[in-house]
Amino acid sequence: MALFKKLFNSKKNDLPAKKSTNSSQTETEAITEEPITLQELKKLIPIRQLDAEFLEAFALESKAKVFAAGTTLFAVGNPADSIYFLLRGEIGLVDEQGRKYVINTDDAKSRFALSAGRIHTTTAVANTEVSVLEVSQSIMKMNQAKKLEHLNIPAKYENNRLLQLFVQHFAADEVAIPSLPDTALKLRRAMESDIGIQEAVAIIQLDPVVSGKLIQVANCPLYVSLNPAKSCLEAVNRIGLLGVRSLVTSICLKHIFQSEKPLLNNYMTQLWKRSVYISCLCYVLAKETKKVDPEEALLAGLIVDIGIVPFLSFVDNLPEDFYTEVELKEAMYFIRGAAGRSVLQKWDFPKEIIDIPYYANDWYQRQSDEITLLDIVVLAELHSKIGQKDRKEYPVISSIPAASKLDNATLSPIYSLTILHDAKDKVSAALRAFV
Repeated sequence: MALFKKLFNSKKNDLPAKKSTNSSQTETEAITEEPITLQELKKLIPIRQLDAEFLEAFALESKAKVFAAGTTLFAVGNPADSIYFLLRGEIGLVDEQGRKYVINTDDAKSRFALSAGRIHTTTAVANTEVSVLEVSQSIMKMNQAKKLEHLNIPAKYENNRLLQLFVQHFAADEVAIPSLPDTALKLRRAMESDIGIQEAVAIIQLDPVVSGKLIQVANCPLYVSLNPAKSCLEAVNRIGLLGVRSLVTSICLKHIFQSEKPLLNNYMTQLWKRSVYISCLCYVLAKETKKVDPEEALLAGLIVDIGIVPFLSFVDNLPEDFYTEVELKEAMYFIRGAAGRSVLQKWDFPKEIIDIPYYANDWYQRQSDEITLLDIVVLAELHSKIGQKDRKEYPVISSIPAASKLDNATLSPIYSLTILHDAKDKVSAALRAFV
């Protein structure tokens, strides 16, 4: 039972030393405790992804804490040693700018952690008597360690023969992985030898389409300059060699998002457009935070769903009556992480890029206490889903670990990050340049 105490009880050591912006006392004693059930645990994200045996034992050994109305559970700016889940009642949360929202147990968002970062981005006050599950931050690392690199098909997809066939071929290393486009490959290899600007320009100019697109990007509002770039040389000088390497790779990627069949080509086209949108969000967020290279962030956003490309190419060789569109969609989003890693490993990308397809939709990943390229992608991915008319629910963006690493994690009027909401014109400008 020591393991449960370690993972499900809060710890006070090894916390970030960030000064609180709220002097209110948050170490409030619970008025009582009450049992929790396995059914309750199976609703909580990401706790429900842990082993069933672990959850059963924890439900028997642990209690939820009950707090009176008016209790402050945690305060904005304070270090967070615990993660809180609302099991009963209603809680009001407010960020540094006074933006408020309410979560109660009738709200699907109550299945997510109220605050999961190392620093609290909101103050949480009980509007009614509440029952709260408090767990250690270590639970997030345990969930990440559970991830596997190979594809295990869940029971709900066991009748999807398209997915079964792809996984069989993928496990046997029989899925064709697209090659990195020639111009991008030549430039990346050449830059390993510490080439200069003139040599880089000579390589880029071998592909007039890439050269022209690079000039167009250099003249977009993201690169502020009084004088427009009129040549590839001027574009490279403006952007810089490292930035150009990422941009050329990004520009070249469009060529692999193609298929012969109309249905699959439509998916490829929509996939490319979405990838460009995510990459533009990443670029702007990196530019605003000044902690991650914007061009690397742009590339990272583009390769989030790169694993779907070899999958659709695999499907391209199958009879159309072998699968339904429902099976296609199910399989497509299930395989993208593992297949994406395989593509990027073949292309010999750095590890911080290789891991991105695998963790891009893991809202509670925390690979580092400092903001990383992956954090930028996760924030962009979650931001892109705000306002979607699907049936899925997502956590409040300021509550996830990546947001707590930002200097400004306040919410906009539509509950996205203010930093991205205010930069929507820049995102639009980036979209026009890269599409």
